[in-house]
Amino acid sequence: MKDFKNSVVYQIYPKSFNDSNNDGFGDLNGVTRKLDYLKMLGVDYIWLTPFYVSPQNDNGYDVADYCKIDPRFGTIEDFENMVKQAQERGIEIMLDMVFNHTSTEHEWFKKAIDGDEKYKNYYIFKKTKNEKEPTNWQSKFGGSAWEYVKEFDEYYLHLFDVTQADLNWENEEVKKEIFDVVNFWIDKGVKGFRLDVINLISKPDVYEDDHVGDGRRFYTDGIRMHEYLKELNKETFGKHKDIITVGEMSSTNMDNCIKYSNPDEKELSMVFNFHHLKVDYENGDKWTLMDFDFIKLKEILNSWQIGMEEGNGWNALFWSNHDQPRIVSRFGDDKKYHKESAKMLATSIHMLRGTPYIYQGEEFGMTNQYIGMIENYKDVESINYYNILKSEGKDEKEIINILQAKSRDNARTPMQWDESENGGFTMGDPWLKPGQTHKHINAKSALDDKNSIFYHYKNLIKLRKEYEVISNGTFRPILEDDKSIFAYIREYEGDKLLVVNNFYPKEAVFELPQNMDLDNSKAKILISNYSDSSTEIQKINLRAYESIVYYIEK
Repeated sequence: MKDFKNSVVYQIYPKSFNDSNNDGFGDLNGVTRKLDYLKMLGVDYIWLTPFYVSPQNDNGYDVADYCKIDPRFGTIEDFENMVKQAQERGIEIMLDMVFNHTSTEHEWFKKAIDGDEKYKNYYIFKKTKNEKEPTNWQSKFGGSAWEYVKEFDEYYLHLFDVTQADLNWENEEVKKEIFDVVNFWIDKGVKGFRLDVINLISKPDVYEDDHVGDGRRFYTDGIRMHEYLKELNKETFGKHKDIITVGEMSSTNMDNCIKYSNPDEKELSMVFNFHHLKVDYENGDKWTLMDFDFIKLKEILNSWQIGMEEGNGWNALFWSNHDQPRIVSRFGDDKKYHKESAKMLATSIHMLRGTPYIYQGEEFGMTNQYIGMIENYKDVESINYYNILKSEGKDEKEIINILQAKSRDNARTPMQWDESENGGFTMGDPWLKPGQTHKHINAKSALDDKNSIFYHYKNLIKLRKEYEVISNGTFRPILEDDKSIFAYIREYEGDKLLVVNNFYPKEAVFELPQNMDLDNSKAKILISNYSDSSTEIQKINLRAYESIVYYIEK
């Protein structure tokens, strides 16, 4: 049985990963064909984003049938074969579950709209107030969170796209349906679940206007949230010791995340939070351009490391996913110091306390693709905000600059396997145009270069399994006010790690704080992104993006 504390999860966005039948869309057989590559990298779990039947208005997060595979991704037999082939290579499958909402194309919602009271109660319908929306809440994708249904003279709630209707978790029948879905996939050999925006499922008893925000304070980490998760755990994955779970927590707080992931609570194995990925949002607004706030980034990472450790919670560690721009373009330098900065970012997150997640292509440094025309964007959120920013009077060039930095399509361009046309993703017409960086940034060239970003990730994964101080050690931040260096100490049963990362292209001097109780004579370098890093830990002249991990034996 795998221990999630020394495991690493690899996220696949199937639509963009590998196309086995050249229809322009990635598919499950495409994943199966690349399992040897993932085994070579050394990952323990593959998390697949949704491949269920869906109209694809939100790239599969609008589920129309939880237990059927969308034909464009393959068949249930293809899925069963992938699970079997992965397990033969020591890799388990983690599935994405979207239980806050369904597609309006789901059978349940169709029956609700036809007036079937049973299924209408699966969703959240509210009578109108003075012929306007029940509340002034805003959708996460822009615009009102309510949609009017003329036949009922009522509105239904959709915290996301208008085609994603929120489920009513107050309804026992809804919960039973959800439990059945999870158990269906457990029976298929699935050993992990990632629960999409799960902390939004508990809605308030009273629906009221939000006069200070967009409504999220009323439904985030809601009043029955822990009760619902305990029930889900008890009826499904909690019956199996070898299943891991991770909750995606939107706009959450640490107290709740400790409770969600503390094993004594019997809820989830670990949690994603996103606070560290909002440090380049000007005044909290994603659709702006600003340099990331490094001191704030450190404060967030440090406080979550310390707080989760004190409360016996567990972090999912990540820089990238299908909703985030490419990290090397965001917090690194994807031109002059591509290799150095990508390796530094990898080390800085993988040496923390928690379970690391790698997003497809991150392991060889895929970058933002700098898509230049709105016609080439596919992401519903990006297109909505293009129109919103245009209506606010922003000019075209500025809007495109913002999208190039912030659009979710940055993460969704096809996986770059080699330098051939479409990066080896497909011989067909790809659903989303790849960028031109695949000529020099791709898996094949990374495998051919023993000094590549890929092998750096491979080493980080290996080290986590070899050194318990990485998987189980305590965390202590140092140099918290340093404007260039993110440094910390991990400790376990007398063994210590000193982790030093220069986040900038300019040189920086690291000086070990006094009273650190580190025996310099036994310090050895476990991993570095330069071949000739200094072994003198009292004072280190760090080069551009230099990153070093020192092991100090007891």
